[in-house]
Amino acid sequence: MLKTIDLNSDLGESFGQWSMGDDAAILKVVSSANVACGFHAGSPAGILETLKAAKTQGVTVGAHVAYPDLVGFGRRNMDIASDELTADVIYQIGALQGLARAAGTQVRYVKPHGALYNTIAYHERQALAVIDGILAVDPQLPLVGLAGSPVLQLAQQKGLKTIAEAFADRAYHADGTLVSRREAGSVLHDAQLVAQRMLQLITEGGVESIEGKFTPIQADSICVHGDSPGAIAMASQIRTLLEAQGIAIRSFIPQA
Repeated sequence: MLKTIDLNSDLGESFGQWSMGDDAAILKVVSSANVACGFHAGSPAGILETLKAAKTQGVTVGAHVAYPDLVGFGRRNMDIASDELTADVIYQIGALQGLARAAGTQVRYVKPHGALYNTIAYHERQALAVIDGILAVDPQLPLVGLAGSPVLQLAQQKGLKTIAEAFADRAYHADGTLVSRREAGSVLHDAQLVAQRMLQLITEGGVESIEGKFTPIQADSICVHGDSPGAIAMASQIRTLLEAQGIAIRSFIPQA
C-alpha cells in the first residue's frame, strides 16, 4: 500500500471582480496547486496572490495550461494547429514562471486544464504539441495526465517524467475514462463518499465505476476541483481519512 499520496487542486482561477473558489483555504489542505496561466482563467494580480499563498503554505506549484478560452473556462474543444498549441503552452508556462519568481517560488510541473487535458489524453497530435512546448521550456518539468491514458506513455517516450492523476470528485467509466460533465452523476458531491473512494483507490488500486464495476486506477496524485461546491470540506475529509489510515499527504515534487 502507498504510504504517501499527493493532493492537488486547480487554483488561481479568479478573474478581476469574479471570484472562483477559496484558494487560501484549500492551500492549507492540498500539497500541490495547479495554477491558472491566464488562458482559461486567472488575472495577473489574482494569480500572483495565489502563488504567494502557495509559497507561504509550502505547496508545490504547477502550470495549469489551457486552450485560449476565457468565455468557456477552457472546457470547449478546440482544433488548434500544432505549432500554435506548442507556442501557447510555452507562453503560459513562461508567464507563470515570471509570476512565481516574483512570489518567491517556482513552477515545478505542468498539468493541462479542462478540454485540453481530456483531448491530449487520447489525441496524439495535440498531445505531442503540448509535450513539445514543455520540452522547449524545461525538459525537467513533469507532465500530469489522466491515469492510464496514452499521453503518459507518449510523454515518457519523449523523455518527460509523468505523474498519473485520479479525480476525487469525478465519476469513472469501467474503461477508466472520465464520465462527461454533460452526463448525470459525472461530478460527485458527497465528501464522505469521495474520501472513502480515494482510500479505496490507494488501498485496492481502483474505484467503482458508474457502471458498478471495479475499475483499476494507478495514480500518483489525486485532484479535488477547487471550484466545486463543498471543495474545502471534500479535500479536508480526504486528507483526514487518509492520514488516519497512516497515509501521508505529500507533493510528488517537494517545494524547493
